[in-house]
Amino acid sequence: MIREQSDQQLRDRPANSYSENMYAEVMENIILLVLVTLLSIVQNVFFALKVEKECTGLNSKQHSTAFERLSCANRNCMDTYPTFLAVLWCAGICLSQAPAAFAGILYLVVRQKYFVGYMGQTCQSTPGFLFGKRILFFLSLMCIVGIINHILLTYGSSDYKEYIQTITKAASTLLLLP
Repeated sequence: MIREQSDQQLRDRPANSYSENMYAEVMENIILLVLVTLLSIVQNVFFALKVEKECTGLNSKQHSTAFERLSCANRNCMDTYPTFLAVLWCAGICLSQAPAAFAGILYLVVRQKYFVGYMGQTCQSTPGFLFGKRILFFLSLMCIVGIINHILLTYGSSDYKEYIQTITKAASTLLLLP
């Protein structure tokens, strides 16, 4: 009854006002995810520029070890990038955007550590790689829990989203542990 009244009130408003409200509501639910995505794009551009700079610094007959390492690190980061974006957005939309965005920022920091670590010895990049896997696992788990909650809400009329969001927010700080 109340839902019907609020829907009717929205329909009675001018179309422009309704679309502005919808836009504001959508942006409120995804703005942190958008910011993390834009930061990840900036990071990818940074990685590409590093590879390009190293490539143009070489003559065509000579490939340096630094170029090979940069190129390999860039490829490895780009291989996991689609997975990162998918689980970031799914976790943020299905469950809660704040913990998903926090995990996304951590992932970008870890990916930077991995990239820089790859320039030294390969073993220096291992901690960044392992930490990145843990963050991707956390985001994947958030997706699964969000989907299960949606199924429970749809078919069992039980909504545990508030409890799950509280647990997720607390658990996201555990990602900081080494």
